[in-house]
Amino acid sequence: MDIEAYSWYQQLIKPSYSPPSWLFGPVWTFLYILIAVSFGRVFWMTWKKEVPFIIALPFILNLLFNFIFTPIQFGLKNNFLAGTDILLVLGTLIWAMIVIYPRARWITYMQIPYLLWVSFASVLQLTITYLNK
Repeated sequence: MDIEAYSWYQQLIKPSYSPPSWLFGPVWTFLYILIAVSFGRVFWMTWKKEVPFIIALPFILNLLFNFIFTPIQFGLKNNFLAGTDILLVLGTLIWAMIVIYPRARWITYMQIPYLLWVSFASVLQLTITYLNK
């Protein structure tokens, strides 16, 4: 994140439960390891035709929405779009967990930390959006 974006974010009104900025790096590092392993397995299963493409679709969409969050939030500096995007991350994650559960329960269970963080991040982002409208 560049200095200007960091400065912009620091100036936003945030709720008291907003975590310190240093926490985001370690949390996302851990989550991206879980995502790489579990999503990678889904994509492998899809490529090997063990599951249909429709099973992989929410995982693909989740990655897309996840990766565009930072450019929306810190590049465009648009809290409303970032709030919309984080809800899409949450929705596609829940969808992904539901569709893979009958075929590979461990993948669903592996998403629980990601689900907890994205649920918290959704509340945080929506609160920041509301407080800075």
